Amino acid sequence: MKKLFKGFAVAAVLTVSAGTALNAHANTGALDKILEQVKQERISEGKINKQREQEFLSERADKQALLNKAKSQLASEKSRGESLAKQYAQNENTLAEKEAALQSAQGTLGEMFGVVRRAAQDAIGSIEASLVSAEKPGRAEILRSLAAAKELPTVRELEELWISLQTEMTESAKVSTFETEVAGLDGNPSMKKVTRIGNFNLVTDDGYLIYSPETKSIQPLGKQPDGYILDGITALENTSPDNYAGVYIDPTRGAILRINTQKATLMEYFHQGGVVGYIITALLGLGMLITLIRFVDLTLTTSKIKSQLKNVATPNTNNPLGRILKVYHDNKNQDVENLELKLDEAILRETPRIEAGINIIKILAAIAPLLGLLGTVIGMILTFQTITLFGTGDPKIMAGNISLALVTTALGLIAALPLILLHALVAGRSKSVLHILDEQSAGIVATHAEKEKA
Repeated sequence: MKKLFKGFAVAAVLTVSAGTALNAHANTGALDKILEQVKQERISEGKINKQREQEFLSERADKQALLNKAKSQLASEKSRGESLAKQYAQNENTLAEKEAALQSAQGTLGEMFGVVRRAAQDAIGSIEASLVSAEKPGRAEILRSLAAAKELPTVRELEELWISLQTEMTESAKVSTFETEVAGLDGNPSMKKVTRIGNFNLVTDDGYLIYSPETKSIQPLGKQPDGYILDGITALENTSPDNYAGVYIDPTRGAILRINTQKATLMEYFHQGGVVGYIITALLGLGMLITLIRFVDLTLTTSKIKSQLKNVATPNTNNPLGRILKVYHDNKNQDVENLELKLDEAILRETPRIEAGINIIKILAAIAPLLGLLGTVIGMILTFQTITLFGTGDPKIMAGNISLALVTTALGLIAALPLILLHALVAGRSKSVLHILDEQSAGIVATHAEKEKA
């Protein structure tokens, strides 16, 4: 474009020169200058073109050199690849030969490899769940490496497997005490002295513990066994190493203890009786209270009557016999028939007080089993309603209503039996008092009759 522009400029100058022929002589100097300038620019452009041509040739030579070098490297790498392929094939053949030689050299050791892996795999579960791991943690790691190994075990690894199994057998026969962290029921851990009874149970002063293999933690039972079972732990804690102590153990390593936590206590059974059970209990308490009051009163009355028997001549109105004797002394001049009627009347006045409350005990003893039967009927009705709503797929849904039926029946019988016995006891004591009064009254009438005949 630059050259074309310059050509147009020269043509324009020539045209102007042709159009102005009259001034040619005058402008000859200017045209010379333009001509000279065009020549100079042509020379400059030639130099530039030559320089560009030299640069292009130089760059082409460099590119050719790089191309030649790349071709040389490609040929070298192809040769090297062919060599490596041959070496790889030779190595494969050598490896196959070595593996065959290894299998031949191993002989029966290959079977031992399988046995070791299987033994390690079988031992992992038992050792992790073992109570010995609560005292000696981390014993299963070497077994995991043996179970996952793909080569023959070393002598040291075989010894570790042997030691792990031997340790489990040896520690299972020991009673060991150690300090460890025990999680509390509130979630806060604390350091406690724990006694391990073989591979069966973990105990502390607070009771039995359970070991969780998943979390590798020791925690107490949600509910401890009965007191007589816990007494064995106290005896064990206070026994010297040279002596023996009887203690209850769980041969299932905690399964029975966990089931025991789900067993309801007597108080829980009692509350399952519901409102009917509470009413039966209230009746039992009322009957026992009446029995206590009447028994104490009759005992005091009997004591006073015995004291009165020692001094019949001086009646004391603080006891039934004294009041009857006072009636006799007040009516000594009456005939036998009137005196007998007076004494019978006095005995009748004393009888209600002596027999007060006894019939109530008898009534309560009869009501208690009837209330138990009522609770049974209510429980069965609720059970059938539950079956109607939810079916019989889950027995636990019906367990509460069945417990109501059975517990109320049991409470009714439990309340009735002692009330019947207490009624018999109090009734017998009251009859003995009335018997004394009848006996003394008959004796008084007989004595008075003999005096009249005399």
